[in-house]
Amino acid sequence: MELSEVVTILDSVAPPSLAESWDNVGLLLRPSTPLPIRSVLLAIDLTPSVLLEAISLPAQLLLAYHPPLFHPLRRLGGESWKDCLLARALENRVAVYSPHTALDAIPGGVNDWLAGCLGEASTRPLTQSFREPVQTLGTHRVGASVPQGFDLKPVLSRLQDIHGVRVPTEIPSPGSRLSLTCDQSALVAIVRIFGEFKEMKDGVEITRLEKVPVPGAGMGRFCRLSEATPLQTLVDRVKERLGLTRVRLVLGSGHSLDSPMTTAAVCAGSGGSVLDGVKADMYLTGEMSHHQLLDASTRGTSIVLCEHSNSERGYLPHLASLLAPLLGERVTVHISTQDREPVQIV
Repeated sequence: MELSEVVTILDSVAPPSLAESWDNVGLLLRPSTPLPIRSVLLAIDLTPSVLLEAISLPAQLLLAYHPPLFHPLRRLGGESWKDCLLARALENRVAVYSPHTALDAIPGGVNDWLAGCLGEASTRPLTQSFREPVQTLGTHRVGASVPQGFDLKPVLSRLQDIHGVRVPTEIPSPGSRLSLTCDQSALVAIVRIFGEFKEMKDGVEITRLEKVPVPGAGMGRFCRLSEATPLQTLVDRVKERLGLTRVRLVLGSGHSLDSPMTTAAVCAGSGGSVLDGVKADMYLTGEMSHHQLLDASTRGTSIVLCEHSNSERGYLPHLASLLAPLLGERVTVHISTQDREPVQIV
């Protein structure tokens, strides 16, 4: 399967448009010549051992959940270990794709999977994700009434000459409305043209095109448990689901391990900014800063910290099961055995 075909499938699973604005997702590293994909390796982080694993398989595409290209590079193959790693990936014709917060946001994505640790609960995103309007060009829609007996062809001919305007392929009939989409920069020229035709100049309406909310998609999850559950029980469920023997726990003011929890806010990875100010009995995330922990616990929220990538890595088998039927028999999906959380509790 060609790389472009695989990327199309990956983009359909976790649309890049759902990623946070600060993120860097999608195909980040691509060899300069055509690259048939026969094997894909899934990992959370691109590290030297993970890249060596990809080269040894061999895997032509490495899906690294965290984007290894995030900040601008001044040189490739320099003294930085990450620069050298990316150069080595190119030398060995290994492409790199990162879904990151797009995979967090989707229904059934990383955050929904992490929320499943808590048991039966109703969930909703903490923030709402949006997509661009479908089949539109530009930022605005312009509408105008077409009077009876009016010849619209001269107007359409003028509008087609404006850059950034999508003119309808079918000419609206007299008595109906003309509707077109355009960039903001084209609005003045469009209104000027309509103004030259007295039959149309007074019926012009301009609407800004808003992004469309995607149901069930967004950052983090708010969970309302089906029944009040002791904090200790929830901690045990998290450890079992993530395969951990220990997690870090911050008790909220007035809480004990026996305190009943009815609500929880969940965010995979580093949840401080997403969870900030959310009112819940409990937070579940990978990590938060010292001061964020103090603030939340003082407000009466207990926090379970399972380390950054521990809150994400367990999703990879689920992702593999999603991708396998989409990629078919031509592409084999592997999960890295070398990818692991750098923090150890001893």
